[in-house]
Amino acid sequence: MFESFKQSFTAKLLLIIVIVWAILAIIFGFTDLELSKAVVDENSAWGIFGRDYGEVPGYALIAIALATFLGSFNDNLNLQKIPAYISIIVGIFFIIFASGKTDFYTGWSLIVPMIFYIIFTWNKDWKSYRNLAGIVSLLAIINPLTFVQIVKIFWGRVRFRDLTPGFTDYTPWFLPQGITGNRSFPSGHTAMGWMFLPLLIMLIDRKTMDYIKISFSFLIFGWGIFVGLSRIVIGAHYASDVLFSTGMASVITILLYEKLYVKEEE
Repeated sequence: MFESFKQSFTAKLLLIIVIVWAILAIIFGFTDLELSKAVVDENSAWGIFGRDYGEVPGYALIAIALATFLGSFNDNLNLQKIPAYISIIVGIFFIIFASGKTDFYTGWSLIVPMIFYIIFTWNKDWKSYRNLAGIVSLLAIINPLTFVQIVKIFWGRVRFRDLTPGFTDYTPWFLPQGITGNRSFPSGHTAMGWMFLPLLIMLIDRKTMDYIKISFSFLIFGWGIFVGLSRIVIGAHYASDVLFSTGMASVITILLYEKLYVKEEE
């Protein structure tokens, strides 16, 4: 009965998300340009912070998830950590051969969080985390790596900050321009900002007013929203660019949860 309730809940949640997504897509289809005109400030301090650091936590989580998933197939607890050590080595190479701030920050994101994760889970069997790690890994592959990057190439939408003074080259999200070299739609930073969404699965069975559940939910949703808004305010993306990355992250997470958690527990 409880599993039936969870299936019903996820189905309703998925429907609500799709409906809200569709409504906002229609609204932003006709208001994107005006919204950006009203809020964009390319010198915004928090917008710049989102630009520089918005993807870094996502990289750290993806590295931990991949290391956990791959390591979980080894029965030896010590050998399970090998993928994590490889991630740390990759991070060191990123730092040594960094060609800019992004590579430098990415390198540290692969090292420091991984070291702490190894320490805190040293005597834990990573098989216990396999499903969650698998969801995070699949979300990374499907959304920021595949959906976002492929659509960017073929949509060819000009970023707000790159528009001509008269905005004559602006196009709404529903009119793809083909391969133009412009890569506004959808937002890659936002997709990375929502990489923590699957961690909500760990909180599902906690009481509604549990302070841990409230705190972590606030941090997860807060970070995703912050990164998305920072991309709009700095002129890198329109509201619809952010919406589609957010919608995809939400739908994919729910479907993977339904497949890897609810179905398995039946």
